[in-house]
Amino acid sequence: MRNITETVKHLLIINAIFFVASLSLGDLVYDFFALHYPSNPKFQYWQPLTHMFMHGDFGHIFFNMFGLYMFGTPIEQMWGRNKFIFFYLSTGFGAAALQLFIYHYQISGVTDLLLAEGLNSVEIINFFQTSDLSYEIVENIGRDKLISSLSAFNGVMVGASGALYGVLVAFAFLFPNARLMLLFPPIPVKAKILVPLLIFGDLFFGFTSYSIGPIAHFAHIGGAITGLIMIWYWKKNQFNKNRWDI
Repeated sequence: MRNITETVKHLLIINAIFFVASLSLGDLVYDFFALHYPSNPKFQYWQPLTHMFMHGDFGHIFFNMFGLYMFGTPIEQMWGRNKFIFFYLSTGFGAAALQLFIYHYQISGVTDLLLAEGLNSVEIINFFQTSDLSYEIVENIGRDKLISSLSAFNGVMVGASGALYGVLVAFAFLFPNARLMLLFPPIPVKAKILVPLLIFGDLFFGFTSYSIGPIAHFAHIGGAITGLIMIWYWKKNQFNKNRWDI
């Protein structure tokens, strides 16, 4: 087992504290710290940050934290504390931004259709909060579109997965030939092959209806894209850890 670095250790502790709090206090913690759609009354300005430390269940937090430990530790050792935490948080914000953009696309499309049906802005907001529409409007617009928009407006985003995808991209870039062991089947795959496969998998599930469970696939993609852009920019400008550590 490799020695854990300070920032990774602190991130693990913070995530564990949030998880225990969510188990103890339930919906109160999710309402306050999970990321809600900005037009939702439960949205708070700190949620784009705090949602990164929230998780849905034990399996969710275990795999995210195990990945952070495995891939974040060697990156922090190479980059140093400040550069790593800046990268980690930035990719988490990038993940949230892309997922919220997708939510906005789903909601705004239905909003335009509801306006065309003669509803005013107050009635539309009431619909998103109560799901109450006449049968005729539901049939005209389509149940699937309405359900997806309701899910986007009332759903919550939690987890470090978006930031973890940024870390995975950085790991594949810095250690492309490192062999990672798959669980099913248990075979070794180079990082430069496995990480792109994971991202393409999220693209597939994000654009199709084959997703298993409420997974924010576009948040994963947003974290990966943000990480890739930052890595490219730093490489182009030859940033190094000595310009970040104090």
